[in-house]
Amino acid sequence: MMRTRFLLPMLGVLALIGCGDSGDAPDGGQGPGGGAQGGEGQGASNSGGEGVGGEGGNPDPVIQSEHPRIYLNDEQIARLGAALEAPTEAAARYTAFVDSALEGGDPYDFQGWHAALLYGLTGDEAYANLAIAHVDAMVAEDEALIASGSSPNVAYDSYLEVGPRVGDMALVFDWCFDLVTADQRARWIAWGNQAVYNVWHHEEASWGGQSMPWTGWAVDDPVNNYYFSFLRATMLLGLATYEENPDAPGWVDHFRQTKIEEQLVPAYESLAGGGSREGTGYGVAMMNLFRLYDLWQKSTGENIASLTPHARDSIAHMTHSIVPTLDRIAPIGDHARDSTASLFDYHRDYLLVLGAQYPNHESTLAARSLLAASSVPEASQGFMRFSDFLYDPTGLDTAPLSSLYPAYHAAGVGNVFIRSSWEADATWAGFIAGAYDQSHAHHDQGSLMIYGGEWLAYDSNIQSHSGIRQEEELHNLVRVEVGGDVLRMHEGASPAKLVALADEPGAAFFAADVTPIYDSGEIESLTREVVFVKPNLFVVRDRVRTSDPSARRVFQLNTPIDPSVTSGRASMNGTAGSLDLFVARPSNVTPTVVDWAQVDDDIEGGYRIEVSATGQEEAVFLTVLSVGGEASSITPIGDTGVEIDTESAGTITVTFESNAIGATLAMGGDTPTFDESVETLPLTQ
Repeated sequence: MMRTRFLLPMLGVLALIGCGDSGDAPDGGQGPGGGAQGGEGQGASNSGGEGVGGEGGNPDPVIQSEHPRIYLNDEQIARLGAALEAPTEAAARYTAFVDSALEGGDPYDFQGWHAALLYGLTGDEAYANLAIAHVDAMVAEDEALIASGSSPNVAYDSYLEVGPRVGDMALVFDWCFDLVTADQRARWIAWGNQAVYNVWHHEEASWGGQSMPWTGWAVDDPVNNYYFSFLRATMLLGLATYEENPDAPGWVDHFRQTKIEEQLVPAYESLAGGGSREGTGYGVAMMNLFRLYDLWQKSTGENIASLTPHARDSIAHMTHSIVPTLDRIAPIGDHARDSTASLFDYHRDYLLVLGAQYPNHESTLAARSLLAASSVPEASQGFMRFSDFLYDPTGLDTAPLSSLYPAYHAAGVGNVFIRSSWEADATWAGFIAGAYDQSHAHHDQGSLMIYGGEWLAYDSNIQSHSGIRQEEELHNLVRVEVGGDVLRMHEGASPAKLVALADEPGAAFFAADVTPIYDSGEIESLTREVVFVKPNLFVVRDRVRTSDPSARRVFQLNTPIDPSVTSGRASMNGTAGSLDLFVARPSNVTPTVVDWAQVDDDIEGGYRIEVSATGQEEAVFLTVLSVGGEASSITPIGDTGVEIDTESAGTITVTFESNAIGATLAMGGDTPTFDESVETLPLTQ
């Protein structure tokens, strides 16, 4: 049967079918349950590939009048149905997961929509009955809590669960509509309407007629992971119940106009280069946002991912943030689920769902090669097998990782990633200089991480039990103490600034001004400059000027490897790599070592190497970090330079500008000079 379609005018107008005049969340009428309501390139840094908008243009959105309205259009039914018929390995593994629930098991994080999807593709009512029973039990449990005067599960943790729970109901409602009873439809809609209403009206929130206001955390913060949950509940409830729920058109409008058009798009236009300001832990939750883009496009035909370059750029950002051994990700920000930042199904899903939206982009082709060679070549957890099924990359075009340029700058989140090559034994470095405006971000502006076979210089949060240790002491930077107290970076202060970035075949240069992030007159200036002499040498200059000359300034390096220390040097010899720290300035100092496990109950291992300076208005640290024994010795040259005897390039000299950002490298007859400018890096080689 041909399904009737409702054309939604392109955004900028609010005239959605059945929508009232509300300019914010739909809040006219009697409220939820009470009747009708109102209501190409890598940003500025890298370039190449498809333009913004992906493939196939961007038509006006359309909502189907008949079920299924969400995702399961004719193309998806044919594609996924063929995978089940074959079956492909991904389809067989997904079916086995759902069948384990069908057979009476209790697989972790099983959701009703997992079974509803198979009903929509096969017509097997056993899957529909399982899905409906799962959702009905979820709603009934909340109804009982509401009747007792308690807050329901859907409101748990400031409504973080609203997306998974209301979204689960909405998908089962849509895909199993013909088997959901009239009573179930009414109850589910009333529950979903109230939950979504409460999200967007936190001060007026209520359950069962009882006022239950909440904080409204992140309802207007499009970069926060909670926001993605709120969007999922609103979008899916609106689409699934569009003809059956008087509030649904208002929810669709609120999702597409108020939240996407008016909030998310302006915010994400500033995130050139992709990624998340929450870091790589909580930031991986963007996979949920990217899935909404995909669901919306498959359901309505409109590509909202194309409204900013962020989604497309995030493919390259994720790829570059994964270390050369392809089993770990740069540990930026809180990592509460797994403090070790090991590669997981979530990172795989992140790349797969983006690859489905940009299937032929250069970044996608390389990302498929990365996933195939990584520690997660398929979903390891049953509850994530849906991702391999929906976005199966088997047989799709690939490109070698070496097709990507080995350096990347994501200006919007302040990340610089650079590696000596795309081989597993390469040296990789991560540097951060940007905004600090999210609660899950860390005090890590100006921090430098190094990986070579294993972590050599890292964030000690990796070895914390909590995964949420944010303090300066855990990062590789210069900390400042006044009166024994560490001066802290301030969330919401003006961003740190990347003031230099240049990459050449033999060397790279990057530098940051971290002063603004402290928002404090006590730190007059704090800059860091790094010369990366490829493949295994980093020369670092830090300059710190304070208003109080007695302030203690400490160069610090966190490492998982127990260091041996002599005058002017600390050496770390691991099982798969090694790092030597040479101190050129201050002169004649012996680094000290802090054993984290001895001073902090939350941290089970690792060490912090420190070099201190006091008694001067400007402290200068000039250090050399040598990977794999590249440097055998160093000789300071005046106040601004260092001569280094190296394994592969003979004697080289790095000289920094006296009173400005910049450096000159003398190596094998070449003398490249770097200054205070940020160049645009290419996406591919």
